[in-house]
Amino acid sequence: MLLYQRRFIFLSLTCQVVSVFSADHLLEGIYCGKENCYEVLAVSREATKNEIARSYRQLAKKFHPDLHRSEEAKKEAEEKFKQIATAYEILRDEEERSDYDYMLDNPQEYYAHYYRYYRRRMAPKVDVRIVIAVTITIISIIQYYSAWSKYDTAIKYFMTVPKYRNRALEIAKAETKESQGKGKANRKSKAEQKLEQDRIIRRVIEENLDIKGAYAKPEIVDILWIQLIILPYTVAYYIYWYLRWLWKFTILKQPYGEEEKLYIIRKYMKLGQHQFNALDDKEKQEFLDEELWIKENFLIWKEIKDEEAKKALAENNKYKQYRRYIKQHGVGRMTFDDS
Repeated sequence: MLLYQRRFIFLSLTCQVVSVFSADHLLEGIYCGKENCYEVLAVSREATKNEIARSYRQLAKKFHPDLHRSEEAKKEAEEKFKQIATAYEILRDEEERSDYDYMLDNPQEYYAHYYRYYRRRMAPKVDVRIVIAVTITIISIIQYYSAWSKYDTAIKYFMTVPKYRNRALEIAKAETKESQGKGKANRKSKAEQKLEQDRIIRRVIEENLDIKGAYAKPEIVDILWIQLIILPYTVAYYIYWYLRWLWKFTILKQPYGEEEKLYIIRKYMKLGQHQFNALDDKEKQEFLDEELWIKENFLIWKEIKDEEAKKALAENNKYKQYRRYIKQHGVGRMTFDDS
């Protein structure tokens, strides 16, 4: 009997503690703080969005700071107005109201409430997909105009190279004479004729000069957006290419074609596709003639080229001065004895 009474007293105390804890479930710093958002707006938990909005408008009108004259009344109204606005912001949003109701029903999940509240507050308001799309678009635009800038730089450079400029100048003069024969150029000044000549030279170079590599004429297919769109095709093609290579040249041991030989040579040279494409066709043919797709041949060729580069560098006057300076002074050091 005594044991039963003790158990009953213990359960009663426990219920009282839980009751007190449940009554003090409102947390400082989140939602409406120690105030109940429903009580702030004078609505029940079952209130609809329209009822909440109507109550907010009435209370906001009543406690608007501009309607109070004394400083003390204005300050009190301002605090009340902030509470009303905060409560309305929480209860008008379905997801945030759901989190708030969960806090009211589950006061014991102390840290979880703070996590939910700040996760929602810190989450970006803009759709992440829109941010990604805008970022890709900006990168694509910069990439495209940067490629055009490089191409323009290359064209302007070739316009100054005598070999290309003289050939283009001959064509430009022929076109200028033709236009003069028709009586079109007689009305132009010398400055205008010079601009017209440069324009023709540029056009001739653009039409007849095949610029490859990083300074090649940009194409819309090279921008990031298009590359992402055709990515599935690119991946599928790479898988097909790899399996074809494995079947033809690894399993069946078939001889390499010219394309495959150049691919192997490019890999040995550790050059990118644009870098390799920028090489002259004559130079590529020399690689094929020397059979550089065979690794032993390539290693011998590379060793010879490295020796030639070292020899050319050693004969360079500036490099000789640099080596002499390094020999006398070292690569550079800091001491405290110079003072």
